[in-house]
Amino acid sequence: MSAEVLILVALGSPCLGALGVALTGRHPNLRESMTLLAALSTFVCVSLLIGQVAGGARPRLELVQLFPSASLAFELEPLGMLYAGVAAGLWIPTSLYAIGYMRGHHEINQTRFFVCFALSIFGALGIAFSANLVTLFLFYEFLTLATYPLVTHAGTEKARNAGRIYLGILISTSVGFLLLAILATGYFTGTFEFRPGGILDGKVSTGLGTLLLGLYAFGIGKAALMPFHRWLPAAMVAPTPVSALLHAVAVVKAGVFSVLKVVVYVFGAEYLASTGISVWLMYVAAATILIASIVALRKDNLKARLAYSTVSQLAYIVLGAALATSAGIVGAAMHIAMHAVGKITLFFCAGAIMVASHKTEVSELNGIGRRMPWTMGAFLVASLSIIGLPPLGGAWSKWFLALGAAEGHQYVLIAVLMISSLLSIGYLMPVVARAFFVAPVEGTSAGESDHGHDPARDTGLKEAPALCVVPLCVTAAGCIALFFLAPKLHSMLLPLATGAVPRVADFAARQLP
Repeated sequence: MSAEVLILVALGSPCLGALGVALTGRHPNLRESMTLLAALSTFVCVSLLIGQVAGGARPRLELVQLFPSASLAFELEPLGMLYAGVAAGLWIPTSLYAIGYMRGHHEINQTRFFVCFALSIFGALGIAFSANLVTLFLFYEFLTLATYPLVTHAGTEKARNAGRIYLGILISTSVGFLLLAILATGYFTGTFEFRPGGILDGKVSTGLGTLLLGLYAFGIGKAALMPFHRWLPAAMVAPTPVSALLHAVAVVKAGVFSVLKVVVYVFGAEYLASTGISVWLMYVAAATILIASIVALRKDNLKARLAYSTVSQLAYIVLGAALATSAGIVGAAMHIAMHAVGKITLFFCAGAIMVASHKTEVSELNGIGRRMPWTMGAFLVASLSIIGLPPLGGAWSKWFLALGAAEGHQYVLIAVLMISSLLSIGYLMPVVARAFFVAPVEGTSAGESDHGHDPARDTGLKEAPALCVVPLCVTAAGCIALFFLAPKLHSMLLPLATGAVPRVADFAARQLP
């Protein structure tokens, strides 16, 4: 099967899956089988494409000419394949988890949920495969609209308010800033195509380049840079599988992926490094990292704590892009995958706790690890990856980001990365400590809310349904596997650093096992 056909099948599978789900909505088992079939076929196609791109191929598919200087086109390159692999790979465990969660929590409108979920994966893959800014923008907007019904899934007033914030911020930033930046780029360069090394060098002044970088950075609202981050915590009202989609599989990764792709293929690392126009963005990202981490420390609601953790971790990727150094860019790209697998595990665990024990606050989790050892064990593994400790995947991406800061002589930013990791310990490890080392509150058992119940008699396990627990164990194992897959990821992603400072990156490559 040719690469062009594989691209079409990869994009078509989620669409056909959404159609199949809609047609079989009255038969839950058949409906969910359609979801899993679509997820599996998408993953197979993307896996075959990753092998080709890692080998140096750059297949391209043009569907329709939209206007003389732009077409609806797809082209595969390392960064896009990484994001596509994350979206397609995590769709499978997320689908299994969603089935267990939606049934265990007796959620309404499950057919609509799975339809919109499949369409969201289609949008994510369209962004990943985009060959130009116009294609990226169209799929970026489609993804916003496809995920809106998921955010408002509960149908409550709180959910509708969250949906208004979600749609308002993402649409206003994309139309007000991102679209303007894209049109300006096309006007000054005569093209909307992504090209290695960028297209702006020699075409715009330093001042205009700085303005365009600001429009792109804040126009891509899904990257959740402060102050355009409020949509992300607001969206936590959605069911946990949606939170997993927002934080790991599609939405926020679409944001930071788009920022990184614009830096690499529109500005170019050499242009940013020579002009220094991205220094301000480094410090905006650094401020977001620290402020969001501090806010996370103060949140008692587990999902809210994880939401602000995501805001902080996304800024790592923006920081790596703004550094415009070889290790910084590669580290930012690697962090897309490392954070995705770690954070989806944490949200899976939060949802499993809610399904099994109806607990949502960190202060309620005393002793819950004794009743849910698999869930809280996975939470521990994912937390260590987010913190950046070996042998977990997050250790490598943070290592490369620190090396990238050293390449750029931005030593203050190395300190920011170290402080952020300490803050991550501060907001993640207390959850684990409560779960395993603090006794349940007198009069309640871990996972129970019946007053007067004797916790001493509660010795049995009370995990969530298997379809919730198995996926979170699989993704926790993925955090470990990514540590050992880092050399292959590094090798595939190194072409992204065209024109960037190479010295420390070469040294870093020799440190990989």
